[in-house]
Amino acid sequence: MGAGKTTVGKLLATRLQCDWLDSDKVLEHRCGVGINEIFQREGEAVFRDREHSLLGELTQKLNLVLSTGGGVVLREDNCLMLSTRGIVVYLKASPHELWLRTRYDKSRPLLQTDNPRKKVFDLYGIRHPLYQNIAHITVCTGKPSVREVVDEVHAAVEKLALLS
Repeated sequence: MGAGKTTVGKLLATRLQCDWLDSDKVLEHRCGVGINEIFQREGEAVFRDREHSLLGELTQKLNLVLSTGGGVVLREDNCLMLSTRGIVVYLKASPHELWLRTRYDKSRPLLQTDNPRKKVFDLYGIRHPLYQNIAHITVCTGKPSVREVVDEVHAAVEKLALLS
């Protein structure tokens, strides 16, 4: 959450002349309600099942930059799909930086707790090793500008494509 997946994803797709999708936005569109509403009505487990099903569909598409929800790596089968069907980019930021970026965002259901800062740090502790494990490319997003991040991701993707 807050690493820059949407911003970087859109710009990278433009640079690569690909389509771009945000899996959370696609899910919201199909369900007719926001992620918060899905969490409230059906719970996180149902959301994760819907996310998994959608990921199976979207990872079959060609010429697509896909921004996923931050928790997509919590399911091993999602990690396998992502790592075998495309190039996985981990936009890495420190938990403190992620907290600063998300602290006022009321649209993130997992942060609607008494201590959202602790939640960000806890989520980072769980998710960071999972992201590291499946990423083909890791780019730090803390200090560089968005343009610099996109440049770095683009160069790494192009290099991987040449090696394939």
